[in-house]
Amino acid sequence: MKITFIGAGSTVFCKNVIGDCLLAENLPELEVALLDVDEKRLEESFCLVSAMRDRYKPSAVVKKYLATSEKETEAAFSGAKYVINAIQVGGYEPCTVTDFEVPKKYGLRQTIGDTLGIGGIFRALRTIPVMKKYADVMEKVCPGALLLNYTNPMSILSGYMQRNTKIRTVGLCHSCQVVLRAVNNDLKLKELENANYLVAGINHMAWLLKVEDKDGNDLYPLFKKRFNEVKPKWDLVRLEMMNRFGYYNTESSEHTAEYHPYFIKKDHPELIERFNVPLDEYPRRCVDQIAKWEKQREQLKTEEGIQHTRSSEYASRIIEACETNVPFKLYGNVQNNGLITNLPKNACVEVPILVDGNGLTPCVVGDLPDQLAGLNMTHIAVHNMVIKAAETLEKKYIYMAAYLDPHTRDQLTMDEIKNLCDDLIAAHGDWLPAFHE
Repeated sequence: MKITFIGAGSTVFCKNVIGDCLLAENLPELEVALLDVDEKRLEESFCLVSAMRDRYKPSAVVKKYLATSEKETEAAFSGAKYVINAIQVGGYEPCTVTDFEVPKKYGLRQTIGDTLGIGGIFRALRTIPVMKKYADVMEKVCPGALLLNYTNPMSILSGYMQRNTKIRTVGLCHSCQVVLRAVNNDLKLKELENANYLVAGINHMAWLLKVEDKDGNDLYPLFKKRFNEVKPKWDLVRLEMMNRFGYYNTESSEHTAEYHPYFIKKDHPELIERFNVPLDEYPRRCVDQIAKWEKQREQLKTEEGIQHTRSSEYASRIIEACETNVPFKLYGNVQNNGLITNLPKNACVEVPILVDGNGLTPCVVGDLPDQLAGLNMTHIAVHNMVIKAAETLEKKYIYMAAYLDPHTRDQLTMDEIKNLCDDLIAAHGDWLPAFHE
């Protein structure tokens, strides 16, 4: 059974996901194909995964392929049953820097810029052509493969693939499986340690709809009461959103702050301190990771560095459930075929999914509370305009996506938004396809 990992130069994430597959006792003999555009990073990941293979599953075959070669790219995908996508097109430099620095000239500030906002829009526009190119190869040499997409912006990229290619695609995020555990590190409620919960919505704005104990008792009032007593400084934005709209959402406060027009405002700088909003968080994080990488690279070459404990990432669990017919439940991003009944059918939604030998079966959730559906719709409108821009290569849809974006439209005039888009198109250069008027 062949697993192809796109973006294998992301060595730590590759270690976690492929390491999980190597530790999965119930998987058949494995062939792992590592694919990346960066020859040096690819070699580093290949050496690490090969060392892990030697320790945990010596019978597995590990191969590396350079994505700059069409022949090697096709060979990497040939016969694959599962494909894991973790690419970042354009990297920190130049593209993430562009996404943050050009908007600053207009007074538009961001925190993460990888999901929505002007940064998320342009990250999607430069990533979609690369994913489409890979999908074309997959349709040729592994048409039945299941694509597990981890790359952001999750909803836009997964939605594009689901609507414009023949490749079965599910989007996977980390936030749903850790949503309660993360906040309970501060709340310290024993009742939440083994709570049952239901999440649904869209990626990075899915909602904690139910929190119950094993007997079906509602734990939400206790959760809200304790949350308002503790007020974790790192999560003040989500606390505010929960108090105003009634429900907690799955993605972190630094993300959530730029998803709405309430927290980052030029005329109200006091909100940044009040809600502890970390402006430019993602660029800082990138710089920190780059600075630490040299030391981390050396650590990964040691005996300790190749040790691995199976993580909470979904990829290996999905593959294992498909191969063994032992059911597994996850949260994933799929097309809204009647799953959330008050969101549009062309939305990419995040819902519970059951996986077994028959593949992935998304679960019907029904209506979201109206206020939550309304908040989701502000994002879905942007998702669909970005997808339309990628499909048509018409600039007007880029402008429309930015006009619709909640944070961008709150801070800038329509003329400023159009000019900003034009500046970003020019600054990206060849990282974007050629858009026309």
